[in-house]
Amino acid sequence: MRLLVTGGAGFIGSNFVHQSVREHPDVRVTVLDLLTYAGDRRSLEPVADDVELVEGDVADAALVDALVARSDVVVHFAAESHNDNSLAEPWPFVRTNLVGTYTLLEAVRRHGVRYHHISTDEVYGDLELDDPARFDESTPYNPSSPYSSTKAGSDLLVRAWARSFGVRATISNCSNNYGPYQHVEKFIPRQITQLVDGARPKVYGTGANVRDWIHVEDHNSAVWRILEDGAPGRTYLVGADGEADNLTVVRTLLEIFGRPADDIEFVAERPGHDLRYAIDPTLLRTELGWRPRYTDFRSGLESTVAWYVDNEAWWRPAKAATEERYAQQSR
Repeated sequence: MRLLVTGGAGFIGSNFVHQSVREHPDVRVTVLDLLTYAGDRRSLEPVADDVELVEGDVADAALVDALVARSDVVVHFAAESHNDNSLAEPWPFVRTNLVGTYTLLEAVRRHGVRYHHISTDEVYGDLELDDPARFDESTPYNPSSPYSSTKAGSDLLVRAWARSFGVRATISNCSNNYGPYQHVEKFIPRQITQLVDGARPKVYGTGANVRDWIHVEDHNSAVWRILEDGAPGRTYLVGADGEADNLTVVRTLLEIFGRPADDIEFVAERPGHDLRYAIDPTLLRTELGWRPRYTDFRSGLESTVAWYVDNEAWWRPAKAATEERYAQQSR
């Protein structure tokens, strides 16, 4: 199989590339990544001899067409994905998430290539904190930020190209990922790196907002199950029953670091901050037999902490710039 992975130098994409090389040695992997601040070629160093890395933009039609023409399967991870950044500057999200997806869809349509689209549970909006419901494949879209609205739009493009043009496409909407190689701007690595530095972790509002956490390796194993046996035109929700509010996550990290449970800095609530996400992965589990491996969230956090402690050279260069960007956004 000749596999093209867009965004393969980013967090989830690089982990997918590592997993593909490790578990599918018959697959030839090409990575297309623009190497913005969120993409790092160092994330691919452990598999550099097994992967071709092409630096480029998913919205570059000529480059995308050339790469798709020599591929059997495209897995599209590339996305602008940080909510705070989308509030400050929406255009990059429109370009990458919408124009980039359109560009890929046109290329796979021309060349008859199998396509899998990585998306997010944030397209569904949010749930009330006391609502027992969870998102499933029939939940209406209700995005609330420039990030989630552009991801919702890209999902709808994929559905339209599958139905109108017969593109062999599948979609997966996943809950919040955590694990190695995640940029320090994101919630869990930001808290970990604050704690490594002896600083207090920062929490929006009261920390009551709930996310449904999944280890990145579990997400990527689900993507492979969909690639192998997923039905064209189908959407699958990927989750690991990992609901936890932000305050609980931070207090668990404080405990892992041996710090007091109240050693937290609470900051002003983020505009439009979604209350709760929760995934119902029943279709994926019943139809494709997928199960998560990291079912103990605390142990997953412990292994993630260990990775960041052992790989300070990877994240340290981005830490100061990230904190400065947050400081500017809060002024």
